[in-house]
Parts: sequence; C-alpha cells; structure tokens
Amino acid sequence: TRPDRRRDRFSVSIPPQQPAMERNGGKQQQQQQLETAAPAPAPRKGAWRDGAVTYFHLLFYIAISGGQIFFNKWVLSSKEINFPYPVALTLLHMLFSSVVCFAATKIFKVIKIDEGMTTDVYVSSVIPIGAMFAMTLWLGNSAYLYISVAFAQMLKAIMPVAVFLLGTAFGLEEMNCKMLAIMSIISVGVIVASVGEITISWVGVVYQMGGVVAEALRLIFIEIFLKKKGVRLNLISMMYYVSPCSAFCLFIPWLFLEKPKMDASISWNFPPVTLFLNCMCTFVLNLSVFLVISRTSALTARVTGVVRDWSVVLLSAAIFADTKLTFINIVGYAIAIVGVVAYNNHKLKPQVNQQQGADSKVSPGSPRHVEIPLNSTKESS
Repeated sequence: TRPDRRRDRFSVSIPPQQPAMERNGGKQQQQQQLETAAPAPAPRKGAWRDGAVTYFHLLFYIAISGGQIFFNKWVLSSKEINFPYPVALTLLHMLFSSVVCFAATKIFKVIKIDEGMTTDVYVSSVIPIGAMFAMTLWLGNSAYLYISVAFAQMLKAIMPVAVFLLGTAFGLEEMNCKMLAIMSIISVGVIVASVGEITISWVGVVYQMGGVVAEALRLIFIEIFLKKKGVRLNLISMMYYVSPCSAFCLFIPWLFLEKPKMDASISWNFPPVTLFLNCMCTFVLNLSVFLVISRTSALTARVTGVVRDWSVVLLSAAIFADTKLTFINIVGYAIAIVGVVAYNNHKLKPQVNQQQGADSKVSPGSPRHVEIPLNSTKESS
C-alpha cells in the first residue's frame, strides 16, 4: 500500500489539452480584441490632414474674396485701366460664369448640377432671383466709383437689418425683443461709422444701399420661390441657372446707359489678360464659397466673412489713397460687427445643430454634399 500512497502524494492534476483548432481560434479572437481596443494612428493622421485642408480653404476664401474686391476697385477707378463701367464689368462676369458653368457641366461633365428644374420654376422663380442678383452687382460695383472700399464694407453691415425687415414684411420673420435688439445694434454701428466718414458721397451711399436692398430681396425671393416649392440648389447649380438670366438683365441697362459712353470715349482700356484674370477670380471666388460651406457650415462661412470684412477695411486704408479711417469709423464698424455676429449665430446655429447628427458619421473636415441657396452673399461684387 505504501507505493500507492506515494503515487497519490506526488500526483499532479493535469488539465486535458485542447485541440489545436480551438487554441488557434482563441489566439485569433484575442488578437482581434487587442487590435480593436488599440487606437489606430492612421485616422489621427487623416484628421490632421483634413483639418489642415479645411483651414487652407478658409484662408483661401478670405484671400480670394478680399482680393476680388480690391481687383474690381482697381479696374473701375484706376488710371492704368480706366474702365469706369460697372454694368459692363458685371456683365462680363456673368457671361464668363455662364460659359464656364456650361462647359464644366455639359461638355466636360466634371461638375454635376442638381436636376429637377422645370420651365415653370425657371420663369416664376429663377428670373426674379437673377434680376435681383444683377441689380445687386450693378449697384454694388457702381458704389466703388464714389466711395471707398472700407466705407462700402461698413455700409454692407446693414444687410441683416434689410433682410429681417423685408422678411417681416413678407411674413417670413417674426419680430421679437432679441431680434429688435440685434437690429438696433447693427443700425447704431453703421450710423456711427457713417458719421465718422471724412469725405462722404451720398451718391455712392445711395448706390450701396440700393445694392443692399436688392440683395435682401434676392434672399427673400429664394426663400419664397425656391424653398417653399421644394427646390434646393447648391451654389454651382445656382450659378448655372442664374448667371445667364443675370447676364440678360444686365445687357439691357448696359445697352442704353453705358454702351453710348463707351462708343463716345476712346480713352478706356481693358487688356484681355486683365479681363480674363478678373473674370476668373470671380468664378474661383464662387467655387471657394461652395468649398468652405461644404467642408464646414454656413455659420463658419459667415464668421469667416466677418474676418474677411475686417481685413478688407484695414488693408484698403493702406492700399487706396481715397480711404482714410478714423477712430469713429472703427468704433462704429466694431459695434455693427457685434450685431452681425449675433445675428448669424441666432439664425444659423439651429441649422448647424440639426446637421450634427448627420455630420457625426463623417470625419471632421472631410467634404460633404450640402444644398445651399446662395445665402452667402453677392461675392462677385
């Protein structure tokens, strides 16, 4: 019996061995769990890259937008070009945009436009919008002949007030204490900035304010004629449909108002290279607006526009001799900008919150398809 007891004393329980297939399957499961738990460095690099591309688009939009304003001012008022014909300049912009959009969408097919445009919608909706767009560009560019770039940008800050008042008249907006306070801040700021202007031309003020009213009507028409009919167009599609109509609307006043002056004058000059570059900058500017909104949001585009406006106001004082900023100008414009930022945040922040659910599925900074009704502004002016 002793040998049996020794065997029991020194015996060790050995678990049964698992088959080879089960062992390999367990190792693979553990490896998969480790791979899913460990953060992958590739998406982090991709997020940095997408963020850098987004900021590049924002900076490019600020540069091309401000540069286009200076370019138009130089073409209209400089002695080197001597082309004081704002209707003709805007007409050339619209013709160039129409040709490029047609070539890009129908011939080369590198850009896809939104379908669904009918003859009834075009006649009843696009033509009024195109007419207001043409008037906006015409009056806005005409103002540069009489007032400085900085003062024109200060007057443009009254745009939310015009949009809100016309929207209230058409039943699209509701008057409340918060909006009334915001409109009052913007109005006071623009008035203070106007008081601080040293050399003011009321003709230029009338032109600029007329352009503001025309732009406000264009936005109201988009809200009434397109949105309520369920027609939503992105910026490229809007350019494709509106540019020919705006060109036709500009051709009529050019034929009767500026063509006789151009025929009688032999001193004007517009080199073809300068003309092509000016028109190309206008088209690229509209594309940059589309890229900024597609990668960020309409609210970010509006805030970036505020930064652009400040940059234009400050740089114009250093570039153009007719711009003389005063302390009252700066204070008034700062007050107006505070109201503009509050207005943008109040109007666009709910839309951004509604899109966050859909955007959470997209990596930050990556492009997405959005439908925007040219709310950005009349960038071509």
